[in-house]
Amino acid sequence: MITRWTELDRERLTELLPGSLVVLPVGAVEQHGPHLPTWTDALLVTTVVERALEATPARTVLAPTLMTGASDQHLPFGGTLSLRPETLLAVLLDLARSVAECGGRRLVLVNGHGGNQGACRDAASAAVVRYGLSTAYLNYWDMAGEAPSHAGVVETSAVLALRPDLVQELPDRAAPAIPQVPDVLVQPATFWRDADGYTENPARATAARGEKWLEAAVTTLAARLSELERVL
Repeated sequence: MITRWTELDRERLTELLPGSLVVLPVGAVEQHGPHLPTWTDALLVTTVVERALEATPARTVLAPTLMTGASDQHLPFGGTLSLRPETLLAVLLDLARSVAECGGRRLVLVNGHGGNQGACRDAASAAVVRYGLSTAYLNYWDMAGEAPSHAGVVETSAVLALRPDLVQELPDRAAPAIPQVPDVLVQPATFWRDADGYTENPARATAARGEKWLEAAVTTLAARLSELERVL
């Protein structure tokens, strides 16, 4: 069973937090092309975390998913709720402070959106110094061994596996080219506009591929949480 922060009273949390990993999923609410729901990132990270917690023997407390992330690049398309990166960092640090004040000693940030990576990394590092927490930070897709492109084949496949009722007609097009330079993060100013806000050819997505990818992420994350309980 999953031990959810939101379902416990203060006395039970006070008892559990010192000996548990507090796991905080961090998502986003942003446009995902014309075919996927705006809560795709939050849906996927929450699903992977919940399934992993059901599969791990580690002692954990699941904090509620932080639904909104840093998604300013998607604002021009509509349908996006976004925090500025510095705001997201402040929110994460306030949540870390709250965990520490409630008696928590170990915090695991599980990120579900590419734009959140810098804030999550910085929050995990700063919480160690400011609040004396032992922290860990990971991107859930790294557990699957294949990073999803935004609203591309993998993400579309995963949502087809979980909530096919929310998937609209899949666009069928040639995948837009993504400029690449070895060992360099390249971010052209016009990429998202030119790509119409999504990547690859979503018509290649299948529910079977999505379920296989999700299962891989869940299996690895469950094992990592067990390791983190031992080393944090």
